[in-house]
Amino acid sequence: MRGIRSARAGALFALMVLFAAACGGEDGDGADLDADLGGSVEIAAVWTGAEQESFELVLDEFSERTGTEVTFTSTGDEIATVLRTRIEGGSPPQLAILPQPGLLNDLAEQDALEPIDEIVGDLVDESYAPIWRDLGSSSDDTLYGLFFKGDNKSTVFYNVGAFEDAGVEPPATWEEFIDAAQTLRDAGTTPLAIGGEAGWVLTDWFENIYIRMAGPEAYDQLTNHEIPWTDESVTEALELFAEVLSDDSLTLDQPTNVGFEESVDAVFADEPTAAMVFEGDFVPGATDVAKAAEPVTDYDVFDFPSIEGSDPAVVGGGSVVVMLEDTPQSRALLEFLGTPEAAEIIVAQGGFSSPNRDVDEAAYPNEIGQRTASSLADAEVFRFDLSDLVPTELGGDVPGSMWSILQDFAQDPSDVQGTAQRLEEVAARAFG
Repeated sequence: MRGIRSARAGALFALMVLFAAACGGEDGDGADLDADLGGSVEIAAVWTGAEQESFELVLDEFSERTGTEVTFTSTGDEIATVLRTRIEGGSPPQLAILPQPGLLNDLAEQDALEPIDEIVGDLVDESYAPIWRDLGSSSDDTLYGLFFKGDNKSTVFYNVGAFEDAGVEPPATWEEFIDAAQTLRDAGTTPLAIGGEAGWVLTDWFENIYIRMAGPEAYDQLTNHEIPWTDESVTEALELFAEVLSDDSLTLDQPTNVGFEESVDAVFADEPTAAMVFEGDFVPGATDVAKAAEPVTDYDVFDFPSIEGSDPAVVGGGSVVVMLEDTPQSRALLEFLGTPEAAEIIVAQGGFSSPNRDVDEAAYPNEIGQRTASSLADAEVFRFDLSDLVPTELGGDVPGSMWSILQDFAQDPSDVQGTAQRLEEVAARAFG
């Protein structure tokens, strides 16, 4: 099942079709909501802070139009643990938004999810590119997930003033990236804020380095565990990542001491403490400080740099809505989340891209939001986030996964071989 899923995720142009259509498609029909629905529904997701506030605007609209009380439960990065605990206790939320197709697969295999084809299957087929049905389906093609969010996770945001003061330009290659970082440092500005307190930030770093060094075919093989994590391609990527991690003068602090939101604020603040933060296109909407900054004037973005002449590549992600309890309220909210009108509420807040191709381009609030979506649409090579595709034991927020292993690596980047061996041991168990 894992091999089938990653092969689907590796389709080179599926997302190009999606985002090209998203930028200029015809408006879809609005949700046909029952104004007298009433009742209540709970939905859980990883979002906190500004991201949670933006999503709650969507939920507020649903509540206003249906009279349904919606409870949002923020799980943080521990969503896998939270959901499993509540499922075992017999009180799961009716809906959840998962950051990983791998977690969707795990829950489907446990019979913890309700099929949703009857509810939103037609909507998915009409308003989404086929890749999103594939990624939201189990190995037997049962649709369990509706993707509400798509991410371009190959973007580096930078403080325009810091770059101008240091006299550096956005880099296109890894060599230029390191040179720019050193120039920024010499000019008195910390080059990078890496929010490694969140393990997924470190996996995103590794994945972007790996696909550029090893290529998309090796990326697929590693995703399927067709090559071991002790392969030379892995150790070479870890060694390059270590160039950044081992130089304390390039980072705001030891990365595992820096939270994701802290890393964003360090770059987007009026008086920045760092010049660059690598993460997905959701960064400008991740905190109140980021949302207050002016695009292009205060901050801008460049693509993750090419390595050793590699062709452009985009690693992407997405957040998928699943149903754990089938009720009239959970059905109605699921249907609403699949409409362009729901997506347009949240994309207007910034830092959010919708996989619904009927979303109006004008809904995006600024040039950078449109540009990062176009960068993903124009990618000749696209791959879904590796850690989101592999079994949760390897790719999720659980003890001993990639998250914690790469956090240990961030603290001791000299242990390349040991890190690769630990990753392989977990992968062997997860795929065994």
